[in-house]
Amino acid sequence: MKKLISALIVWIACAAAAIAVPVRIKDLADFDGVRGNDLVGYGLVVGLDGTGDGMRNAPFTEEMLAGLLERLGVNVTDDALRSKNVAAVIVTAALPPFARSGSRIDVNVSAIGDAKSLLGGTLVMTPMKAADGNIYAVAQGSIIAGGASAEGDAARVVEGVPTTGSIPVGARVEREVEFDFAGIDNIRIALRNADFTTATRVEDAINRDFDRQLAVTLDSGTVVVDFRNLGDVNPARVVGRIENLLIEPEDRAKVVIDHKSGTIVVGERVRISRVAVSQGNLTLRVSEAPIVSQPNPFAQGETVTVPRTAAELRQEPGIGFVEVAGETNLSDLVDGLNALGVRPRDMIDILKSIHSAGALHADLIID
Repeated sequence: MKKLISALIVWIACAAAAIAVPVRIKDLADFDGVRGNDLVGYGLVVGLDGTGDGMRNAPFTEEMLAGLLERLGVNVTDDALRSKNVAAVIVTAALPPFARSGSRIDVNVSAIGDAKSLLGGTLVMTPMKAADGNIYAVAQGSIIAGGASAEGDAARVVEGVPTTGSIPVGARVEREVEFDFAGIDNIRIALRNADFTTATRVEDAINRDFDRQLAVTLDSGTVVVDFRNLGDVNPARVVGRIENLLIEPEDRAKVVIDHKSGTIVVGERVRISRVAVSQGNLTLRVSEAPIVSQPNPFAQGETVTVPRTAAELRQEPGIGFVEVAGETNLSDLVDGLNALGVRPRDMIDILKSIHSAGALHADLIID
């Protein structure tokens, strides 16, 4: 058994003869019109244990609190607002497709002032708007914060992020997005990873399953399904049948490198042409060890520091030359480099050099 050189390396590499796993169309594509909408709102969190916004440092919190109290029939002056139990927040949520009035959705809450924690707070009724400016939901409820903080006179400890939290089913849908799905004549299937081969396989799978010409490939990322050839049918039932069809997706060969963590992800179809690889390290070490020269007692003279420098130039043996035969998959190359003890950072440099030499037949993505 060969020992992996680092737990930070993730290899997803298979043999060339590996069989692709069939995947449902619903896991590869989105259906036109069947989509959610982002919502955002600006509100107040109350009931904090002295961890809210400072009113003088967050004037927007003071203005919003004064406005809220006035709408409730309470008249206050600016000097009366000294509470540290209130925080201004941004509330976000995603309105699911075909959400109906009265249904509930989850919301996320994030502080925008200098509040230290939202733990134990309650979000006051907050309207949530979409990109068109209309209100689609109203959020309110107790916040579940994901962190904690404690502080004293000379130290503070923070665990997680206590200035963000969530409210499960914390918003109620008040307006529906109008979309007459039952009245459509066709629907577009948008592939998440555009590929002509995958698109044609989707087309073939749909036409084969319905035994007629329903689907047509428009481009590498779009397949159109026409319902008119089916007569009087329910489009929702047709889409439910289509999204569960199985196909074998295709994709471009890719090598993804995260240089910060040393993570490497290799696609199944990556291939390498015949190439020779050599790698070694040159180390230059300079050290200082000064000597202090001091005169004898009662003798004339001064104490001086005499510099002494040691320089060493060392060439590590490296891996020598390794020849990689043509049409080799990357898994074989990795096994060979692992056997030679190549470190993860060096392996990243080798892969980049092979790509620069034109021998790595894949898209090299470096994050």
